[in-house]
Amino acid sequence: MIRPQPLLLGLLLLSGVSLAAALLIGSVAVSPGTVWTVLWGGGDALQRAVLLELRLPRALSAFAVGGLLALAGALMQVLLRNPLADPYILGVSGGAAVFTLTAMLLGASGALLSGAAFGGALFTMLLVFALARRQGSWTPVRLLLTGVVIASGWAALIGFILAVSPDTTLRGMLFWLMGDLEFAARPYSAWAVLAAGLAVALVLARDLNVLARGDLQARALGVPVGVLFPLLYVGASLLTAAAVTLAGTVGFIGLIVPHLLRLVAGGDHRVLLPGAVLLGGSLLTAADTLARTVIAPQQLPVGVITALLGVPVFLYLLNRRGG
Repeated sequence: MIRPQPLLLGLLLLSGVSLAAALLIGSVAVSPGTVWTVLWGGGDALQRAVLLELRLPRALSAFAVGGLLALAGALMQVLLRNPLADPYILGVSGGAAVFTLTAMLLGASGALLSGAAFGGALFTMLLVFALARRQGSWTPVRLLLTGVVIASGWAALIGFILAVSPDTTLRGMLFWLMGDLEFAARPYSAWAVLAAGLAVALVLARDLNVLARGDLQARALGVPVGVLFPLLYVGASLLTAAAVTLAGTVGFIGLIVPHLLRLVAGGDHRVLLPGAVLLGGSLLTAADTLARTVIAPQQLPVGVITALLGVPVFLYLLNRRGG
């Protein structure tokens, strides 16, 4: 196990490196000196446009989305006590996708698509919440089953929408479904949600350590499970909604990052949660840099890169744990 202080310091350094690489690497060559000059208010008009209007907002968006998904994944795995839980398992992304694709089909763009995505995610969160509690107090199993069923229904509607959509909108729909940061130019609201979510999660970190061992032990030690359970669900869902609104459905970050950190740092959520934000943000920022440069000038959906990287990493973690 790596000690908490060196681990978090190393992740903080990795975050800085990933953000710096996102500013330096691209179709237009930019030197470190130019980046420094532009960030301090200098540089010519082209350099300022490339860095401040294109690369910096996109890099900050990627980092925020990665942090949101990793934090939501860590909370969801505690909530459901399921190692395969990720931010999308309860159908939040499916609801956002159906609402967003429908808006695209109707000709909406820009802020309307973001509003549709957030509205769909929020609607799904409330729907699963209501159905899971309909017969009384809820359990992780009931919540998981309800979410999986709702997600399956959304998946069917997504397939229907794609089947009837004209070719002119189909490419944009597919990019959104695979995760796309090309138009993520306003990351500030996502950063606000990330900061608030991490602050609340750290307050609950000790209770999460106990809850991860089971309901009975948590209740015996005085953890308010009846309050903590819906709070975790709502918090993880809102974090996921913010990420989906900004970048579409980006896979694997919320699944593999908590596993990777538990492997190297243990299960203490006082370390795991901030570590997940830093590592998730760094990985998605690096993946987005690859997505826009690997076959430049053409850009790939960032979800393609995270899947290509995430599958072998997760299989490695699985085999190592099995060993």
